[in-house]
Amino acid sequence: MKNIPTNVLMEYERVKDTLDQHNHRYYVLDDPSIPDSEYDRQMRQLQDLEQQYPALISDDSPSQRVGGKALDAFTQVRHAVAMLSLENAFSDTELDDFDRRLKDRLNFAALKDLSEIEFACEPKLDGVAVSLLYENGHLIRGATRGDGSVGEDITANVRTINSIPLKLRGDNTPKLLEVRGEIYLPRPGFDALNAKAMAAGEKTFVNPRNAAAGSLRQLDSKVTASRPLEMCAYSVGQFEAEVTPDSHTHMLEALGDWGFKINEHLQAVKGVEACKDYYRAMAERRDTLTYDIDGIVYKVNDLGLQQRLGFVAKAPRWAIARKFPAQEEMTQLLDVEFQVGRTGAITPVARLEPVFVGGVTVRNATLHNGDEIRRLGVCVGDTVIIRRAGDVIPKIAKVVLEKRPVDARAIVFPDRCPVCQSSVQRAEGEAVARCSGGLFCGAQIKEAIKHFASRKAMDIDGLGDKLVELLVDAGAIYSVADLYELTPDKIAGLERMADKSASNLVAAINVSKETTLAKFLYALGIREVGEATAQTLANNFGTIESVTKADAEQLLEVDDIGPVVAKHIVNFFNNPDNLSIIDALRDAGVSWSDIDQNAQPSQPLKGQTWVLTGGLEIMSRAEAKDRLQELGAKVAGSVSAKTSRVVAGPGAGSKLAKAESLDIPVMTEEEFVAFLARGQ
Repeated sequence: MKNIPTNVLMEYERVKDTLDQHNHRYYVLDDPSIPDSEYDRQMRQLQDLEQQYPALISDDSPSQRVGGKALDAFTQVRHAVAMLSLENAFSDTELDDFDRRLKDRLNFAALKDLSEIEFACEPKLDGVAVSLLYENGHLIRGATRGDGSVGEDITANVRTINSIPLKLRGDNTPKLLEVRGEIYLPRPGFDALNAKAMAAGEKTFVNPRNAAAGSLRQLDSKVTASRPLEMCAYSVGQFEAEVTPDSHTHMLEALGDWGFKINEHLQAVKGVEACKDYYRAMAERRDTLTYDIDGIVYKVNDLGLQQRLGFVAKAPRWAIARKFPAQEEMTQLLDVEFQVGRTGAITPVARLEPVFVGGVTVRNATLHNGDEIRRLGVCVGDTVIIRRAGDVIPKIAKVVLEKRPVDARAIVFPDRCPVCQSSVQRAEGEAVARCSGGLFCGAQIKEAIKHFASRKAMDIDGLGDKLVELLVDAGAIYSVADLYELTPDKIAGLERMADKSASNLVAAINVSKETTLAKFLYALGIREVGEATAQTLANNFGTIESVTKADAEQLLEVDDIGPVVAKHIVNFFNNPDNLSIIDALRDAGVSWSDIDQNAQPSQPLKGQTWVLTGGLEIMSRAEAKDRLQELGAKVAGSVSAKTSRVVAGPGAGSKLAKAESLDIPVMTEEEFVAFLARGQ
């Protein structure tokens, strides 16, 4: 260690010890305390120190092994062919450097028959790497990667996974075949697993990969069998057969023929620029997938070129992983505020030290309710792991307890509304606590008016959130009915409300008086009654009088209305204050056409779910939605396996991609208009 400064030695030992601790927590305890992005940063710091001072490198350095030690509870397995890790690229520049290194080592300029290197591109599944050994077509062993040389025998557990063949399909199967792949837990299964754990008061998993790792390390294979794990093959280790495929993609096609699941997004491309295009395309599709991916793996497709390129100590030279922006990050919880919603629901909102995660800067995260605060055991001042996937609201996934400061303080859920000081109540069987102040509560009044005026409800042009708050704070309105009593004189003096703006707002309010029964019902803000349910109520009852008089038994006879929604509807219309507001609105001129129950149009799309995406040009999205609902269809905002059809206008993105991946029928807008014209 001569010529290495003391401060460098101390820093190196600190980083090395920290990484060892994180490896132990992740691989041995199944209890990670930091997100992957933080681990990657610390590993890079260690590698930079070792590159600058090679004498530091020792056999026990985390950089010199792929993963953690095998658990003592399982029989150890020594891999005949080491399971290596991959180098990472975090930018286009680093990918260009990788391509340049390949060409230099291959003396690419001399390969006259190649204009660019062909790469196999695959999503990098966020799961657990495994090795499956087959002899004469039969599965004889399954093992984890472990430290790359020695793993854990998990044969009994992998046999419970339906996507792993116990016997290879076909006649021309290899005499010896070792398949490498990723075992992972799809998001729906992960959500269900955590929901079940929460209901039982048990510990939940931080993310799907953590859940998959824990599932594979169960000593009782019945537990593993109860979890919806999947396995996707991505390479081979040992291989003995009469014919060997000449490329990586051909090898995976052969694995598919033998019964293995191969990722549907596998693609061979020419050149590094095409690799970048693939990365961008998959980044857009990432949030539509039913499983987590954390990047893209690029491999030189030609197996002969792979052999020429060879390996460095712990990674192949012919492959690299391009990482996506982290979906988990660490930050500090600065404070918690309690917000009151339209229905009185009190929601704790975490105020965070700003952190860049999932492609955006996050300052706030939801804590959902008091139960979630207790489950997490979170305190103000804690360091927390924030998770954000796509457009999902950021959430606190875990508390890093070892970083808790001495002055951390408990989060106390209020027993009085923070706005009106009314008592906070929690109904039996509900997780959400609510302010009991009703329309006495200023926050509920404001939120109710905002909802009433929104585009999908009464659609009052120009009445935005800030103006609603100004009107309520100034005492100009106290309920939705008061909107129709406004005059230009009453509001012209408000901030940013000149005479013309005031006149325009009053005119827009008057225009909104003519509506439909469905929109009016939705605008009332009844708990759990969205657009589709409001339309269903209008179609089934025809008049507001029939809806207000319906009892729970009558409501339960209507499709899509269950006991909870029926209870909310009955409670709403049993409240005399709500009925008086409806009367006041009708007296003010709000009107609609009743629906003749004896002349109901046919609903050929009843029971179907449609999705609209992209920019519709021939008709507005609202008009298209109304037409579909008239035909009986439910119009959803996201694509799932239950979607019946998707209408895709120009600029359609992730929803169209997901529909195509699920083989859901897709219509252009022109086809949709023709479909409506035929009266289908």
